[in-house]
Amino acid sequence: MHQRVETVSFSDDRWIFLIAVFKLSKGILLVAAAIGVLGLLHKDVGEVVEHWIDVLRVDPDNRFIHSVLTKVWSVNDRTLREISAGTFCYAALFITEGTGLLLHKRWAKYLTIIVTGSFLPLEIYELLRHPGAVKAIVILLNAAIVAYLVVRVRRE
Repeated sequence: MHQRVETVSFSDDRWIFLIAVFKLSKGILLVAAAIGVLGLLHKDVGEVVEHWIDVLRVDPDNRFIHSVLTKVWSVNDRTLREISAGTFCYAALFITEGTGLLLHKRWAKYLTIIVTGSFLPLEIYELLRHPGAVKAIVILLNAAIVAYLVVRVRRE
């Protein structure tokens, strides 16, 4: 049996490393967010948000803040648990992608292509509904990651 020797240049490794760090960072931030959501269990979420609005000296009459307040007044413990569980699952996916890429696993490249690519239509739809520069940059970044990994996997 012949073993296939893979030649990888430093710049290719660097891009995979950066994608892995990006995925791991998103995963860690999502874990922190999920824990934060769990910290709101058995609390009046509306009051917590109002407290932070006061602490941060944000105008409570701001249209965006008013919209947030309207939504959080209806949040209950069941909703918080569901949000937290979903966030933990999403974080686990990012951490799996990032770890696999750091370990140079071929399956991690495929997983990242499939997962990141599958969310692009939803991200584009959301951008069309509510345009924003940050959303556009995230979409471009995710599309670039998918394109790079597809080229990389085909080359290997």
